[in-house]
Amino acid sequence: MQILYNLLTYLLFIPFTFYWIIKGIFNNSYLDKVWQRFGLGYQGFKKCIWIHAVSVGEVQAISPLIHVLKKKFPQQKIVITTATPTGASRVTKLFGDSVYHCYIPFEFPHAISSFLDSINPVAAMIVETEIWPNLYRGCGIRKIPLILVSARISPSSVPKYQKFLPLIQKTLSHGIIIAAQSKPDAHRFIKLGASSERTHVIGNIKFDIENDDNLTKQGKEIRKKLFKDRPVWIAASTHEGEEKIILDAHHILLRNFPDLLLILAPRHPERFSKVKTLIKNSSFNLISRTNYEKKAHNEVFLLDTMGEVTLFFAASDISFIGGSLVPIGGHNILEPAIQGLPIIVGPYFSNSEEVVNEFIKDDACLVVKNEAELAENISSLLCNSVEAKKMGQRGLRLIRKNKGSIERLLHLLNPILKV
Repeated sequence: MQILYNLLTYLLFIPFTFYWIIKGIFNNSYLDKVWQRFGLGYQGFKKCIWIHAVSVGEVQAISPLIHVLKKKFPQQKIVITTATPTGASRVTKLFGDSVYHCYIPFEFPHAISSFLDSINPVAAMIVETEIWPNLYRGCGIRKIPLILVSARISPSSVPKYQKFLPLIQKTLSHGIIIAAQSKPDAHRFIKLGASSERTHVIGNIKFDIENDDNLTKQGKEIRKKLFKDRPVWIAASTHEGEEKIILDAHHILLRNFPDLLLILAPRHPERFSKVKTLIKNSSFNLISRTNYEKKAHNEVFLLDTMGEVTLFFAASDISFIGGSLVPIGGHNILEPAIQGLPIIVGPYFSNSEEVVNEFIKDDACLVVKNEAELAENISSLLCNSVEAKKMGQRGLRLIRKNKGSIERLLHLLNPILKV
Protein backbone atom coordinates (compact mmCIF):
# COMPACT_ATOMS: atom_id res chain seq x y z
CA MET A 1 0.00 0.00 0.00
CA GLN A 2 2.97 2.34 0.58
CA ILE A 3 3.85 2.04 -3.13
CA LEU A 4 0.29 2.95 -4.15
CA TYR A 5 0.35 5.87 -1.71
CA ASN A 6 3.61 7.20 -3.20
CA LEU A 7 2.25 6.77 -6.72
CA LEU A 8 -0.78 8.82 -5.74
CA THR A 9 1.39 11.61 -4.31
CA TYR A 10 3.36 11.83 -7.57
CA LEU A 11 0.17 11.84 -9.65
CA LEU A 12 -1.07 14.75 -7.55
CA PHE A 13 2.20 16.70 -7.77
CA ILE A 14 1.36 18.89 -10.77
CA PRO A 15 -2.33 19.59 -9.98
CA PHE A 16 -1.47 20.29 -6.35
CA THR A 17 1.30 22.68 -7.38
CA PHE A 18 -1.16 24.64 -9.53
CA TYR A 19 -3.68 24.63 -6.67
CA TRP A 20 -1.08 26.11 -4.30
CA ILE A 21 -0.09 28.82 -6.78
CA ILE A 22 -3.75 29.82 -7.25
CA LYS A 23 -4.19 29.83 -3.46
CA GLY A 24 -1.14 32.09 -3.21
CA ILE A 25 -2.58 34.52 -5.75
CA PHE A 26 -5.56 35.13 -3.46
CA ASN A 27 -3.43 35.11 -0.30
CA ASN A 28 0.21 36.06 -0.91
CA SER A 29 1.33 34.73 2.46
CA TYR A 30 0.99 31.18 1.09
CA LEU A 31 3.78 31.95 -1.39
CA ASP A 32 6.18 32.86 1.43
CA LYS A 33 9.18 30.47 1.21
CA VAL A 34 7.07 28.41 -1.15
CA TRP A 35 10.12 26.42 -2.29
CA GLN A 36 10.28 24.87 1.18
CA ARG A 37 6.92 23.24 0.55
CA PHE A 38 8.71 21.20 -2.12
CA GLY A 39 11.77 20.34 -0.03
CA LEU A 40 14.08 23.15 -1.16
CA GLY A 41 15.85 26.05 0.53
CA TYR A 42 16.21 24.71 4.06
CA GLN A 43 19.10 25.78 6.24
CA GLY A 44 21.37 22.85 7.01
CA PHE A 45 22.17 21.71 10.55
CA LYS A 46 24.57 19.14 11.94
CA LYS A 47 21.86 18.28 14.43
CA CYS A 48 18.74 19.84 15.94
CA ILE A 49 15.55 19.19 17.87
CA TRP A 50 12.66 19.47 15.43
CA ILE A 51 9.09 20.26 16.50
CA HIS A 52 6.12 20.48 14.13
CA ALA A 53 3.15 22.63 15.18
CA VAL A 54 0.64 22.91 12.37
CA SER A 55 -0.79 26.38 13.10
CA VAL A 56 -1.35 29.15 15.67
CA GLY A 57 -3.02 27.07 18.38
CA GLU A 58 -0.33 24.40 18.36
CA VAL A 59 2.46 27.00 18.28
CA GLN A 60 0.94 28.69 21.31
CA ALA A 61 0.67 25.32 23.07
CA ILE A 62 4.36 24.48 22.62
CA SER A 63 5.57 27.83 23.97
CA PRO A 64 6.25 26.50 27.51
CA LEU A 65 7.90 23.41 25.99
CA ILE A 66 10.26 25.50 23.85
CA HIS A 67 11.36 27.55 26.85
CA VAL A 68 12.07 24.36 28.83
CA LEU A 69 13.99 22.78 25.93
CA LYS A 70 16.14 25.88 25.44
CA LYS A 71 17.00 25.88 29.13
CA LYS A 72 17.58 22.12 29.44
CA PHE A 73 19.37 21.59 26.10
CA PRO A 74 21.08 24.94 25.37
CA GLN A 75 23.52 23.32 22.96
CA GLN A 76 20.74 22.07 20.68
CA LYS A 77 19.35 24.18 17.85
CA ILE A 78 15.55 24.10 17.81
CA VAL A 79 13.70 23.94 14.48
CA ILE A 80 9.96 24.64 14.40
CA THR A 81 7.90 23.85 11.32
CA THR A 82 4.36 25.02 10.66
CA ALA A 83 1.90 24.41 7.83
CA THR A 84 0.28 27.85 7.82
CA PRO A 85 1.58 31.42 7.45
CA THR A 86 -0.33 32.44 10.57
CA GLY A 87 1.52 29.74 12.48
CA ALA A 88 4.80 31.08 11.08
CA SER A 89 3.97 34.60 12.25
CA ARG A 90 3.21 33.29 15.72
CA VAL A 91 6.58 31.50 15.88
CA THR A 92 8.35 34.75 15.00
CA LYS A 93 6.37 36.73 17.55
CA LEU A 94 6.92 34.24 20.39
CA PHE A 95 10.50 33.12 19.78
CA GLY A 96 12.15 35.54 17.35
CA ASP A 97 15.60 34.38 16.21
CA SER A 98 16.04 31.97 19.12
CA VAL A 99 14.61 29.19 16.93
CA TYR A 100 14.76 28.43 13.21
CA HIS A 101 11.38 28.39 11.49
CA CYS A 102 10.58 26.78 8.17
CA TYR A 103 7.53 25.28 6.49
CA ILE A 104 6.83 21.56 6.62
CA PRO A 105 7.17 20.11 3.10
CA PHE A 106 4.30 18.54 1.25
CA GLU A 107 3.98 14.76 1.51
CA PHE A 108 6.07 14.06 -1.62
CA PRO A 109 8.84 11.48 -0.97
CA HIS A 110 11.62 13.61 -2.50
CA ALA A 111 10.52 16.70 -0.54
CA ILE A 112 10.46 14.78 2.76
CA SER A 113 13.91 13.31 2.10
CA SER A 114 15.41 16.69 1.25
CA PHE A 115 13.88 18.27 4.36
CA LEU A 116 15.08 15.60 6.81
CA ASP A 117 18.56 15.43 5.26
CA SER A 118 18.89 19.22 5.55
CA ILE A 119 17.85 19.75 9.16
CA ASN A 120 19.20 16.38 10.42
CA PRO A 121 17.16 16.13 13.65
CA VAL A 122 18.36 14.06 16.61
CA ALA A 123 14.77 14.03 17.86
CA ALA A 124 11.45 14.94 16.27
CA MET A 125 8.15 15.89 17.88
CA ILE A 126 4.81 16.37 16.16
CA VAL A 127 2.10 18.11 18.19
CA GLU A 128 -1.32 16.44 18.44
CA THR A 129 -2.22 14.35 15.39
CA GLU A 130 -0.58 14.68 12.01
CA ILE A 131 -0.24 11.21 10.49
CA TRP A 132 1.85 11.38 7.31
CA PRO A 133 3.17 8.03 5.97
CA ASN A 134 6.17 9.41 4.05
CA LEU A 135 7.24 11.74 6.84
CA TYR A 136 7.07 8.98 9.45
CA ARG A 137 8.80 6.51 7.13
CA GLY A 138 11.55 9.06 6.45
CA CYS A 139 12.18 9.40 10.18
CA GLY A 140 12.18 5.62 10.58
CA ILE A 141 14.69 5.02 7.77
CA ARG A 142 17.05 7.62 9.28
CA LYS A 143 16.46 6.27 12.80
CA ILE A 144 15.23 9.68 13.95
CA PRO A 145 13.26 9.21 17.21
CA LEU A 146 9.76 10.57 16.63
CA ILE A 147 7.33 11.46 19.42
CA LEU A 148 3.69 12.36 18.83
CA VAL A 149 3.14 14.95 21.57
CA SER A 150 -0.29 15.29 23.18
CA ALA A 151 -1.41 12.82 20.55
CA ARG A 152 -5.13 12.43 20.12
CA ILE A 153 -7.56 10.65 17.82
CA SER A 154 -11.27 11.35 18.11
CA PRO A 155 -13.63 8.34 18.14
CA SER A 156 -15.14 9.51 14.84
CA SER A 157 -11.70 9.47 13.16
CA VAL A 158 -10.94 5.82 13.94
CA PRO A 159 -13.26 4.35 11.24
CA LYS A 160 -11.71 6.69 8.65
CA TYR A 161 -8.20 5.53 9.52
CA GLN A 162 -9.31 1.89 9.58
CA LYS A 163 -10.22 2.12 5.90
CA PHE A 164 -6.47 2.38 5.26
CA LEU A 165 -5.41 0.18 8.17
CA PRO A 166 -2.42 -1.56 6.49
CA LEU A 167 -0.92 1.83 5.59
CA ILE A 168 -1.64 3.32 9.04
CA GLN A 169 -0.20 0.24 10.80
CA LYS A 170 2.95 0.51 8.69
CA THR A 171 3.15 4.25 9.35
CA LEU A 172 2.95 3.76 13.13
CA SER A 173 5.50 0.92 13.10
CA HIS A 174 8.63 3.05 12.62
CA GLY A 175 9.63 3.11 16.29
CA ILE A 176 7.25 5.98 16.98
CA ILE A 177 6.55 7.00 20.57
CA ILE A 178 2.95 7.97 21.28
CA ALA A 179 2.62 10.52 24.10
CA ALA A 180 -1.17 10.54 24.24
CA GLN A 181 -3.47 13.12 25.81
CA SER A 182 -5.65 10.53 27.53
CA LYS A 183 -6.12 6.79 28.06
CA PRO A 184 -8.90 6.60 25.43
CA ASP A 185 -6.57 8.30 22.91
CA ALA A 186 -3.80 5.83 23.77
CA HIS A 187 -6.17 2.86 23.27
CA ARG A 188 -7.29 4.24 19.90
CA PHE A 189 -3.67 4.56 18.71
CA ILE A 190 -2.92 0.99 19.82
CA LYS A 191 -6.05 -0.18 17.98
CA LEU A 192 -4.63 1.41 14.81
CA GLY A 193 -1.29 -0.38 15.17
CA ALA A 194 0.86 1.64 17.57
CA SER A 195 3.14 -0.33 19.90
CA SER A 196 1.61 -0.65 23.37
CA GLU A 197 5.12 -0.58 24.89
CA ARG A 198 5.86 2.74 23.19
CA THR A 199 2.48 4.32 23.93
CA HIS A 200 2.25 6.51 27.02
CA VAL A 201 -0.26 8.94 28.53
CA ILE A 202 1.23 12.35 29.36
CA GLY A 203 -1.89 14.53 29.28
CA ASN A 204 -2.44 17.68 27.29
CA ILE A 205 0.54 20.06 27.10
CA LYS A 206 -1.94 22.91 26.63
CA PHE A 207 -2.63 22.61 30.38
CA ASP A 208 0.96 23.73 30.97
CA ILE A 209 -0.04 27.17 29.73
CA GLU A 210 1.48 30.01 31.74
CA ASN A 211 -0.29 33.30 32.24
CA ASP A 212 1.69 36.30 31.02
CA ASP A 213 1.06 38.94 33.68
CA ASN A 214 2.34 41.67 31.38
CA LEU A 215 -0.08 40.60 28.64
CA THR A 216 -2.96 40.55 31.13
CA LYS A 217 -2.01 44.05 32.22
CA GLN A 218 -1.98 45.20 28.58
CA GLY A 219 -5.42 43.67 28.07
CA LYS A 220 -6.83 45.55 31.05
CA GLU A 221 -5.29 48.79 29.75
CA ILE A 222 -6.83 48.22 26.31
CA ARG A 223 -10.20 47.66 27.93
CA LYS A 224 -9.90 50.85 29.97
CA LYS A 225 -8.83 52.86 26.93
CA LEU A 226 -11.21 51.46 24.29
CA PHE A 227 -14.20 50.05 26.16
CA LYS A 228 -14.24 52.05 29.43
CA ASP A 229 -16.46 50.29 31.98
CA ARG A 230 -18.77 48.57 29.47
CA PRO A 231 -19.58 44.86 29.90
CA VAL A 232 -17.72 42.87 27.23
CA TRP A 233 -18.05 39.35 25.82
CA ILE A 234 -15.74 37.82 23.25
CA ALA A 235 -16.50 35.22 20.57
CA ALA A 236 -13.13 33.84 19.47
CA SER A 237 -11.97 31.50 16.68
CA THR A 238 -15.32 31.65 14.90
CA HIS A 239 -16.05 29.92 11.60
CA GLU A 240 -18.39 30.25 8.64
CA GLY A 241 -21.98 29.88 9.84
CA GLU A 242 -21.22 30.80 13.45
CA GLU A 243 -20.99 34.57 13.18
CA LYS A 244 -24.67 34.93 12.24
CA ILE A 245 -25.70 32.90 15.31
CA ILE A 246 -23.42 35.02 17.50
CA LEU A 247 -24.70 38.29 16.06
CA ASP A 248 -28.31 37.14 16.49
CA ALA A 249 -27.54 36.36 20.14
CA HIS A 250 -26.00 39.81 20.52
CA HIS A 251 -29.18 41.41 19.14
CA ILE A 252 -31.17 39.58 21.84
CA LEU A 253 -28.73 40.62 24.57
CA LEU A 254 -28.78 44.30 23.61
CA ARG A 255 -32.48 44.49 24.54
CA ASN A 256 -31.57 44.15 28.23
CA PHE A 257 -27.91 45.21 28.11
CA PRO A 258 -27.79 48.17 25.69
CA ASP A 259 -24.19 48.99 26.66
CA LEU A 260 -22.90 45.45 26.02
CA LEU A 261 -19.98 45.10 23.58
CA LEU A 262 -19.19 42.02 21.50
CA ILE A 263 -15.59 41.35 20.43
CA LEU A 264 -15.75 39.10 17.37
CA ALA A 265 -12.52 37.29 16.39
CA PRO A 266 -12.78 35.05 13.30
CA ARG A 267 -10.40 32.08 13.19
CA HIS A 268 -9.03 32.72 9.70
CA PRO A 269 -7.73 36.10 8.48
CA GLU A 270 -8.97 35.57 4.93
CA ARG A 271 -12.53 35.82 6.31
CA PHE A 272 -12.09 39.19 8.06
CA SER A 273 -13.57 41.15 5.17
CA LYS A 274 -16.55 38.83 4.77
CA VAL A 275 -17.32 38.93 8.50
CA LYS A 276 -17.05 42.72 8.49
CA THR A 277 -19.69 42.86 5.76
CA LEU A 278 -21.93 40.46 7.70
CA ILE A 279 -21.70 42.66 10.82
CA LYS A 280 -22.66 45.76 8.86
CA ASN A 281 -25.52 43.95 7.12
CA SER A 282 -26.77 42.87 10.56
CA SER A 283 -27.35 46.54 11.44
CA PHE A 284 -24.60 46.88 14.05
CA ASN A 285 -22.37 49.88 14.66
CA LEU A 286 -18.90 48.47 14.02
CA ILE A 287 -15.32 49.30 14.89
CA SER A 288 -12.29 47.14 14.15
CA ARG A 289 -8.82 46.68 15.56
CA THR A 290 -7.17 47.84 12.33
CA ASN A 291 -9.50 50.77 11.71
CA TYR A 292 -10.53 52.18 15.06
CA GLU A 293 -12.84 55.14 14.69
CA LYS A 294 -14.40 56.40 17.87
CA LYS A 295 -18.15 56.58 17.43
CA ALA A 296 -20.97 57.57 19.72
CA HIS A 297 -21.90 53.96 20.35
CA ASN A 298 -20.27 50.79 19.05
CA GLU A 299 -21.92 47.43 19.48
CA VAL A 300 -19.38 45.12 17.83
CA PHE A 301 -15.58 45.23 17.84
CA LEU A 302 -14.04 43.14 15.02
CA LEU A 303 -10.65 41.73 15.99
CA ASP A 304 -9.16 41.65 12.49
CA THR A 305 -5.55 40.95 13.51
CA MET A 306 -3.71 37.71 14.28
CA GLY A 307 -1.96 36.81 17.52
CA GLU A 308 -3.90 39.22 19.74
CA VAL A 309 -6.83 37.12 20.88
CA THR A 310 -5.21 36.37 24.26
CA LEU A 311 -4.82 40.10 24.80
CA PHE A 312 -8.53 40.58 24.22
CA PHE A 313 -9.49 37.65 26.45
CA ALA A 314 -7.86 39.73 29.19
CA ALA A 315 -10.09 42.65 28.15
CA SER A 316 -13.33 40.64 28.38
CA ASP A 317 -15.82 39.37 30.97
CA ILE A 318 -17.19 36.27 29.25
CA SER A 319 -15.84 34.06 26.43
CA PHE A 320 -17.38 31.94 23.71
CA ILE A 321 -15.02 29.62 21.81
CA GLY A 322 -15.89 29.00 18.18
CA GLY A 323 -15.70 26.05 15.84
CA SER A 324 -18.25 24.53 18.21
CA LEU A 325 -21.62 25.76 16.92
CA VAL A 326 -20.78 24.22 13.54
CA PRO A 327 -19.22 20.75 13.09
CA ILE A 328 -15.57 21.85 13.17
CA GLY A 329 -14.75 20.33 16.54
CA GLY A 330 -14.02 23.44 18.59
CA HIS A 331 -10.80 25.15 19.66
CA ASN A 332 -8.66 25.70 22.73
CA ILE A 333 -10.69 26.74 25.78
CA LEU A 334 -7.61 27.02 28.00
CA GLU A 335 -6.55 30.43 26.68
CA PRO A 336 -9.62 32.19 28.11
CA ALA A 337 -9.54 29.87 31.15
CA ILE A 338 -6.06 31.07 32.16
CA GLN A 339 -7.51 34.59 32.22
CA GLY A 340 -10.19 33.42 34.67
CA LEU A 341 -13.08 33.86 32.21
CA PRO A 342 -16.34 31.91 32.20
CA ILE A 343 -16.38 29.76 29.05
CA ILE A 344 -19.22 28.89 26.68
CA VAL A 345 -19.00 26.46 23.75
CA GLY A 346 -21.36 24.89 21.25
CA PRO A 347 -22.12 21.15 21.03
CA TYR A 348 -19.24 20.32 18.63
CA PHE A 349 -16.05 20.08 20.71
CA SER A 350 -14.51 16.75 19.66
CA ASN A 351 -11.09 18.38 19.04
CA SER A 352 -10.64 18.79 22.80
CA GLU A 353 -13.36 16.51 24.12
CA GLU A 354 -11.51 15.36 27.25
CA VAL A 355 -10.64 18.91 28.30
CA VAL A 356 -14.10 20.36 27.66
CA ASN A 357 -15.85 17.48 29.42
CA GLU A 358 -13.66 18.01 32.48
CA PHE A 359 -14.56 21.71 32.49
CA ILE A 360 -18.26 20.89 32.09
CA LYS A 361 -18.09 18.36 34.93
CA ASP A 362 -16.59 21.01 37.24
CA ASP A 363 -19.10 23.70 36.17
CA ALA A 364 -16.36 25.72 34.50
CA CYS A 365 -17.89 25.58 31.00
CA LEU A 366 -21.41 25.89 29.55
CA VAL A 367 -22.70 24.25 26.36
CA VAL A 368 -25.28 25.93 24.11
CA LYS A 369 -26.98 24.84 20.89
CA ASN A 370 -28.25 28.09 19.35
CA GLU A 371 -28.48 31.87 19.60
CA ALA A 372 -31.30 31.76 22.17
CA GLU A 373 -29.33 29.54 24.56
CA LEU A 374 -26.16 31.57 23.98
CA ALA A 375 -27.97 34.81 24.81
CA GLU A 376 -29.68 33.24 27.83
CA ASN A 377 -26.41 31.99 29.36
CA ILE A 378 -24.52 35.22 28.75
CA SER A 379 -27.43 37.16 30.26
CA SER A 380 -27.36 34.93 33.34
CA LEU A 381 -23.61 35.47 33.81
CA LEU A 382 -23.93 39.23 33.33
CA CYS A 383 -26.67 39.35 35.96
CA ASN A 384 -24.68 37.24 38.41
CA SER A 385 -21.10 38.49 38.43
CA VAL A 386 -20.28 36.50 41.59
CA GLU A 387 -21.16 33.19 39.90
CA ALA A 388 -19.32 34.28 36.74
CA LYS A 389 -16.19 34.89 38.81
CA LYS A 390 -16.53 31.54 40.59
CA MET A 391 -16.91 29.81 37.23
CA GLY A 392 -13.66 31.37 36.04
CA GLN A 393 -11.90 30.37 39.26
CA ARG A 394 -13.02 26.76 38.81
CA GLY A 395 -11.39 26.79 35.37
CA LEU A 396 -8.13 28.12 36.83
CA ARG A 397 -8.13 25.34 39.43
CA LEU A 398 -8.57 22.73 36.69
CA ILE A 399 -5.56 24.09 34.82
CA ARG A 400 -3.40 23.93 37.94
CA LYS A 401 -4.65 20.39 38.66
CA ASN A 402 -3.74 19.10 35.18
CA LYS A 403 -0.31 20.68 34.78
CA GLY A 404 2.74 18.45 34.37
CA SER A 405 2.51 17.14 30.79
CA ILE A 406 5.80 18.75 29.76
CA GLU A 407 7.60 17.17 32.71
CA ARG A 408 6.22 13.76 31.72
CA LEU A 409 7.25 14.40 28.10
CA LEU A 410 10.81 15.19 29.21
CA HIS A 411 11.01 11.75 30.86
CA LEU A 412 10.45 10.28 27.39
CA LEU A 413 12.81 12.73 25.71
CA ASN A 414 15.75 12.52 28.14
CA PRO A 415 16.90 8.99 27.11
CA ILE A 416 16.74 10.01 23.45
CA LEU A 417 18.99 13.01 24.06
CA LYS A 418 21.14 11.00 26.49
CA VAL A 419 20.44 13.20 29.53
